[in-house]
Amino acid sequence: MTRNILVVEDEVAIRDMLCLMLEQKGFSPTAAADYQQAVNLLKEPYPELILLDWMLPGGSGIQFIKQLKQNELTRQIPVIMLTARAEEEDKIRGLDVGADDYITKPFSIKELTSRLNAVLRRVTPMAADELVEVQGLKLDPITHRVSAHEQALELGPTEFRLLHFFMTHPERVYSREQLLNNVWGTNVYVEDRTVDVHIRRLRKAISPGGHDQMIQTVRGAGYRFSTRL
Repeated sequence: MTRNILVVEDEVAIRDMLCLMLEQKGFSPTAAADYQQAVNLLKEPYPELILLDWMLPGGSGIQFIKQLKQNELTRQIPVIMLTARAEEEDKIRGLDVGADDYITKPFSIKELTSRLNAVLRRVTPMAADELVEVQGLKLDPITHRVSAHEQALELGPTEFRLLHFFMTHPERVYSREQLLNNVWGTNVYVEDRTVDVHIRRLRKAISPGGHDQMIQTVRGAGYRFSTRL
């Protein structure tokens, strides 16, 4: 699955270079040249990471991050700030408002790629074939088995994919459209309410171990998988 990256940079040469680099690395970049354009691009399907310049026409990267964190649907999107401001106080300010990393200009493509991959690993740490376990609920992608406290559970193929996505993306709210794109795929037409049906089936399937409470409905936003009740 191609990972979407939003590039917010007003300098044309740097913006084009970043987009080209991302495409060569297998990502799908979307570009914004100013603050308002970046805000307008914050819509479904949301980017998985944002490369953000500090100084932008119409606003600042700091303002953008603050706005990002105020929205339930975007607050978990990781941000790497790109800036010529190398002072330690600026770095601390950027990290304090919610940036996940901070790279000063000029930077090398090798360094940026390494930092980008490191941040993405932190937010989606599980490899596709790794066994996942959360409080006694185990899912094995290789054998396609799910168990709760060693008791085998029966899940349909869609519920299995949905649970795997939730368990590898905990504590983040996903709208129905985001779940459709990530679990069913962008080339499949399925109605939003179909997600609700499969959520109900999944909750029922994992209820023997009490794990159904981990799939939480966030009113007006979507669903999240969380161990915090």
